Amino acid sequence: MILITAKAHPSLQETFLQSGKDVLYLPEITYEELLNKIPEATGLIVTTRLKIDKTIIDAALKLKWIGRLGSGMELIDVEYATTKNIECISSPEGNRNAVAEHALAMLLTIKNNIIKSAAEVKKGKWIRDENRGVEIMGKTIGIIGYGNTGESFAKLLAAFGVTMLAYDKYKTDFGGKFIREAEMEQVCKYADVISFHVPLSNETKYMANETFFNSLQNKPFIINTSRGNVIDTCALINALKHDKISGVALDVLENEKLETYSELQNEQLQFLLNDSRVLITPHIAGYSNEAFYKMSAVILEKLKSKNLL
Repeated sequence: MILITAKAHPSLQETFLQSGKDVLYLPEITYEELLNKIPEATGLIVTTRLKIDKTIIDAALKLKWIGRLGSGMELIDVEYATTKNIECISSPEGNRNAVAEHALAMLLTIKNNIIKSAAEVKKGKWIRDENRGVEIMGKTIGIIGYGNTGESFAKLLAAFGVTMLAYDKYKTDFGGKFIREAEMEQVCKYADVISFHVPLSNETKYMANETFFNSLQNKPFIINTSRGNVIDTCALINALKHDKISGVALDVLENEKLETYSELQNEQLQFLLNDSRVLITPHIAGYSNEAFYKMSAVILEKLKSKNLL
């Protein structure tokens, strides 16, 4: 039996059924419900909603594989699953273009005052001088993390005549015509825009902290379409208050369950929402219609190549 615990394109379930598998499609399943059902599952599909920890894995007596729709394996104890001979796969190839396009769209939107000026026109205001935009051509763009989404973002930016500096701790020899390998210090010193494309780990949590923001030289614009905990919200707000950065575009937050916010978290969110230099979207960068299909297609392709389907 294959257990699908997240919203997935219908083709995923249809393919499993066509291959003779029993399928449970339970996109709203809770952790406790998963714990009860996992003993019968041979395959498990997840996203970012449920933590697949040691308790779940120990209960998964028949589990052969875990498929992650999208990128980022931080909620899956991959190391422990491997000791149980459970194959863990993800599908970052499925939504990398969607994330890259969204990051670019956020950058161009806020740099050209599109949302602000459009709202003013709706109120009968025709304001031009105050809404003069800033072109990215000729600017230096820093990319932190040069994996699937970082590389896709760079490919889109290549048409804009920018200088691109990319830092990746675990990747080298990827520089080329449009991209230059760089150290973190160089990105912080020269970049006019910095975009984060890293997985969440102990190394990347709060990568953008007070030290990071204090090291910035050119008041860069910050983009985060990776994970909310990559940026320390307190440090981000201080950077905005002290003009360390020119603005920020966030598709992710440290806590995306707004109904659970503490008084401090509500104050932080309201500060960000009321700052015209800030643009926030609800973790939709990798969730385009095309990506919704492609993430499932990539999972199926990988399962077939490993003879797991």
